[in-house]
Amino acid sequence: MTPSDPKADLRFYLQSARDALLWKLDGLSEYDIRRPLTPTGTNLLGMVKHVASVELGYLGDTFGRPSGEPLPWLEDVAETNADMWVTADETREYIVGLYRRAWAHADATIEALALDTVGTVPWWPSGKDEVTLHHAVVRVIADTHRHAGHADILRELMDGAVGMNESNDSMSPGDSAWWENYRGRLERAAQEAGRDA
Repeated sequence: MTPSDPKADLRFYLQSARDALLWKLDGLSEYDIRRPLTPTGTNLLGMVKHVASVELGYLGDTFGRPSGEPLPWLEDVAETNADMWVTADETREYIVGLYRRAWAHADATIEALALDTVGTVPWWPSGKDEVTLHHAVVRVIADTHRHAGHADILRELMDGAVGMNESNDSMSPGDSAWWENYRGRLERAAQEAGRDA
């Protein structure tokens, strides 16, 4: 077995989540990338805005490496959840560009510092606010993959598109008739279990 580079492994999984999340925007209208699709308002472009903010915080500010990017939605006077949706004035290009700049800034932090470097998370309680770079990167990977999963479901609900990327949908083979039959079998099993409960 060839030994791996821990930083390269972390960057690989972080980048795969970033790419999957942005891919979910491809081909959709301005309305579709912004519209709330759950009772709590979850939307595709809002998740990109959120994860950009998360990367800049955990992999920038936490390690004394502020990006200089203005994030007014995180200020004390900002509206609750302002980082989870995109105003009509905030363009797709601006949010995606912000996210790509956040990647570059986070990647530079990962490159510059040892994984055991300790940082201070400004928004965590004093005395419980220290974290290693390794922990922060794992936290950002987990958060980004979580939101990429949310985005996958939202996109499937919109137009049926699923998967990690254009060349890997991670789905069992089957045409629309197969999937309709499969879903019907699941529905019947759920109804049967519900009757028996």
